[in-house]
Amino acid sequence: MSMLQFFIAVDVTVVNIALPSIGADFGVDGHSLTWVVVGYTVTGGGMLMLGGRLGDLLGRRRVLLLGTGLFGVASLLAGLAPTFGLLVVMRLLQGAGEAVALPAAMATVILMFPEGPRRSRALGVWAAVASCGLVLGFVLSGFVTAHLGWRWIFLISVPFLLVVVLAAAFLVDGDRPVAGDRRALDLPGALLLTACPLLFTFGVVEAGEPGTPPWVVPASLAGAVAAGIGFVRVEARSRNPLVPLRFFAHRTRVAANLATMLLSGALSTSFLLFTFYLQDRLGMGPLGAGLTMLPLAVSLIVFSMLVPRLLGRWGARACVLAGMGFTAAAMAAIALVSTSSAGGAALVPAMLLIAAGMGFGLVGLQYVAVTGVTEEDAGIASGVQRAADQMGGAAGVAVCVGVGFAPTLHGFDPYLVATLLAGAGLVTGAIVARRMPAAVPASVPTPTPAPASAPTPETDPSEQAG
Repeated sequence: MSMLQFFIAVDVTVVNIALPSIGADFGVDGHSLTWVVVGYTVTGGGMLMLGGRLGDLLGRRRVLLLGTGLFGVASLLAGLAPTFGLLVVMRLLQGAGEAVALPAAMATVILMFPEGPRRSRALGVWAAVASCGLVLGFVLSGFVTAHLGWRWIFLISVPFLLVVVLAAAFLVDGDRPVAGDRRALDLPGALLLTACPLLFTFGVVEAGEPGTPPWVVPASLAGAVAAGIGFVRVEARSRNPLVPLRFFAHRTRVAANLATMLLSGALSTSFLLFTFYLQDRLGMGPLGAGLTMLPLAVSLIVFSMLVPRLLGRWGARACVLAGMGFTAAAMAAIALVSTSSAGGAALVPAMLLIAAGMGFGLVGLQYVAVTGVTEEDAGIASGVQRAADQMGGAAGVAVCVGVGFAPTLHGFDPYLVATLLAGAGLVTGAIVARRMPAAVPASVPTPTPAPASAPTPETDPSEQAG
């Protein structure tokens, strides 16, 4: 499961340093190259809840094998793509494969370990692998692009994904699908949930482009709002909804997923700012930029393994707030480096702070987001959490980087604008996180009628209502 998580995480960031080489090979500009990154992330995030629901209805192992196979085939075809259009299509299919495979993998990990120290350690390993994959994607991209060519950033994962398929077929126990109408998959809900962030991202990215017709941006944003409203209405009426609305009655999990979106938006923004500053501002090559980010990769491993030990002592809320604070300090450091035009070494403190922010923030939020899950809704909970992570990252990049580097803001330091927007999101995320309980209970009441008594300080009222 961790090997699958690693290569999926690598694919989120591995194309960033290779984008100039891809553009030169196909003769496309930076505006078109945006969709190589955003298309994968938004499609994967938008379809993750469908993937989680498929795992619950059809069985996690079956869906895990299907999604991993789709991801591997799409990776192979992306590396062999003869045209830029086909490359973008394969990136969309990679996102779909991730959306199907990853919730099943995370649900498998969650159900292996009971709530408490064992699950927090398991999720710590899971988060450490994801964090390393995200950052090592930059390092691997620089090395592979410089020595083998950009196509190998996709091809190199194919044999490892084949190992995942074979190992999962033999090592993951079969499971029974959840009882229910398997044919009533909520495809309209999945389409609306995917269309909402895609339209929003398209509107934000196009807003800063000269020559964009004046009606395109408001039409895209209005379409995103309409898709979001339509998704809620479809879920309320569906016999077998993609995400039952009762899932959002658990206020602690809702707060955790909202805070995840805001924190992931800032973290994803920081990764691109590091890349842009090293390559565009300082003129480093792919290999040099990748090696400069090694401190971030190493410190991510340290913090992701350290935080689970502190989770039980500090409580989830304290860890999340610490993560928000570290990330905000990193944004301030990036802004200071950009305004002073310092060298690449000056970014190392910001990288260490980002590692601490990701380690403390995302590990704590992952733990809270799956609190109280059962066999029936483990896939939904993991799909919602991962979707919040990916769509938050995509939206953060679209807003912070898209607005900060828009040609219409010529004259303003784009790094300063992007960090200010990310900081505003982090402040909002900290306000949301403060509404979470100070400590997540080690055990959660089963879904039976609860006595009409006041909840204890460590129990969320929505859990007590059960």
